[in-house]
Amino acid sequence: MRQAALVTGSSRGIGLAAAEALAREGFAIAVNGPFDDAELHAAVARIAALGVPVCAAPFDVTDIAGHDAALARIEDQIGPLTTLVNNAGVGVLQRGDLLDVSEASWDRCLTVNTKAMFFLSQAFSRRLLARERPADLFHSIVNVTSSNAVAVAVQRAEYCASKAAAAMVSKTLAVRLGPENIAVYDVQPGLIATEMTAPVIDSYRKRAEEGLTLFPRVGQPADMGGIIASLASGRLPYTTGQAISADAGLLVPRF
Repeated sequence: MRQAALVTGSSRGIGLAAAEALAREGFAIAVNGPFDDAELHAAVARIAALGVPVCAAPFDVTDIAGHDAALARIEDQIGPLTTLVNNAGVGVLQRGDLLDVSEASWDRCLTVNTKAMFFLSQAFSRRLLARERPADLFHSIVNVTSSNAVAVAVQRAEYCASKAAAAMVSKTLAVRLGPENIAVYDVQPGLIATEMTAPVIDSYRKRAEEGLTLFPRVGQPADMGGIIASLASGRLPYTTGQAISADAGLLVPRF
């Protein structure tokens, strides 16, 4: 048997980079996006070119009632899942004063970034615990949160709140699933060049070069993909519950 991973939000950005990195490790891959569209199918083709089993898994992660059916469809196509990468996420509807944050933006961030990942992790975990799992296959959940789980971005208060909550979900999952030999990790990206950060990445790139990060550059999705694949492959044995600060030293305290 081979390892098999569902990577949410994997039709682009960090999710696609994670799916590619996992495929290079020999994982079968379920590529997820909210729509059965050209972007999703292009991502599936990229993974298929790496020579591993792959399927398109179009579903909305916020459709909690649909999680079990989505997981069942995926396993019918690529076999029993060993790995869940909760990467799907959204930003704020509008940057600005937290005193002006709308209820709609708050609910959107918490629903996608926290609630969806919690309940998808729940459904995934129940499936794993209900069956025999080969001892030689590493089983894990890798959650992609953010440096903003720790550091305040005052113009994106609702995003910060959602990622802080998601980071705590990672810890609680690690405590619950540790006795079952299922590892849980929290990858906290810093300044990464993605579609979400495109409007501000040039300003952050300049600040990184000026010393905001210890490595004087912004990160790339492939950097995150490599970290996620290393974790999901079990290359950090005897670890679980860790938050990985994938931020080039952004949050190292300095004078």
